[in-house]
Amino acid sequence: MSLKGIELQIAIPKTFDAGKVVEQQQQHITNQQMHANEALKREVERQQTIVNETEGLMNIDGDEEKKREQEREEQQRKKKLELAKKKAKHPFKGNFVDFSG
Repeated sequence: MSLKGIELQIAIPKTFDAGKVVEQQQQHITNQQMHANEALKREVERQQTIVNETEGLMNIDGDEEKKREQEREEQQRKKKLELAKKKAKHPFKGNFVDFSG
């Protein structure tokens, strides 16, 4: 299959155009990969900081748990005081039994 001069005049510039298009596509793919890598790095850094923040929140949860425990102890102490008051002897109730009746 031989090419004539006119056909070469059309084919050669088209190969240059095709080469430029392929080069642009390769650059586009390279740029996309670079952007994906940068996005991945940012995501990893964000996740690392989130872990650090949640560790701080775990300490807060511990403080809240201590507060709840103190409140429970306070409520138990109040209940014990109320029971003690109920068990205390009344000045005249139950001290004298009248059998004369």
